[in-house]
Amino acid sequence: MSLKRIVVLISGSGSNLQAIIDAIESGRIHGQIVQVISNKADAYGLVRAANAGIPTCHIDHKAYASREEFDEEMRRRIDSQQADLVVLAGFMRILSSAFVEHYSGRMLNIHPSLLPKYKGLHTHQRALAAGDCEHGCTVHFVTEELDGGPLLVQAIVPIIDKDDELSLQKRVHAREHIAYPLAIEWICADRVRFEANDIYLNDELLPASGFRLRYEA
Repeated sequence: MSLKRIVVLISGSGSNLQAIIDAIESGRIHGQIVQVISNKADAYGLVRAANAGIPTCHIDHKAYASREEFDEEMRRRIDSQQADLVVLAGFMRILSSAFVEHYSGRMLNIHPSLLPKYKGLHTHQRALAAGDCEHGCTVHFVTEELDGGPLLVQAIVPIIDKDDELSLQKRVHAREHIAYPLAIEWICADRVRFEANDIYLNDELLPASGFRLRYEA
């Protein structure tokens, strides 16, 4: 089985990118990151990629007249790499419907909540304000609905009495670095099948909540 070709899109520090790089270098993920693309020239994730010998590309969204033109340039760059999988790792742009459709079933995102709860921003604050006892992160396939695609992996984090937004964010972030490499590991091992908005893991249909990684008591 040949290595899966992965393109990662970033806008910031790239800590999830680093977790994926580490999992590839350890042999866990049967794939290779063939390019890292950022819409921001100063994204530290570009430094992480360069340090790992991964080709990088900066595409400034401000240089394009429309979202569609920017997305078309990204699509051209990604397709030139013959990517099997597109991974959004802190990519802070809403994607056009044509771009999302082009990579249907081949594009992943990670969101800092237990979807479908708390789509959008300020997820940790919202979970605390609601008095939730659990929070976490979700790896999902990308569809046109923002944070609404089918769920592959959820990693659960307990909310404790002393938590504030920052402490909860840090613990969720640590779980992201477990959940995202795991999801990519499965995909690169051909263990995941995406059909008509259903996800199969090892040929078994996953529940709507995806595969849940619980915390240790």
